[in-house]
Amino acid sequence: MPEATAAADSTHLFLFFHSVLRWVLIAMVAVAGIAALVGRLRNGPVFNWQRGAAIWAMVLGQAQLVLGVVLYGFNLGSGAFNRMLPDTARYWRYEHAGMMLLVVALVTTGRLASKRARTEQGKHLRVAVFYLLALLLLLVKTPWWFTAMGEGRGWI
Repeated sequence: MPEATAAADSTHLFLFFHSVLRWVLIAMVAVAGIAALVGRLRNGPVFNWQRGAAIWAMVLGQAQLVLGVVLYGFNLGSGAFNRMLPDTARYWRYEHAGMMLLVVALVTTGRLASKRARTEQGKHLRVAVFYLLALLLLLVKTPWWFTAMGEGRGWI
């Protein structure tokens, strides 16, 4: 059974990094989205740090997606979804995975759309709309420790 132990250790390691990266991603998406909204409301220019925050949020989102896909593969390969209650399996298989894929798509689309905008205000608007929508989905579909799906998971 050493293979099973190694697989379980790998799953726990990937889950730890996935959980830690969640906090960094939420912070970066929030910073980029709020900064863009403030920039839009003030009719200000796009500063380099704002552009950098938007890029980092996109890169972190894509890294989080890769970790999530690896964890999904581990769970699929180990038959973990088959051992879950139907509601729990549905949440992890479809709801969480689908919404987080949408979060990454929104952040990536927002960044790419802001690059194509012709004005500073257009850049701010696109990042603000896409990133704040992504932030809302992140906050709603993350399995927090106080929800049924995140019960017993703790902060990390």
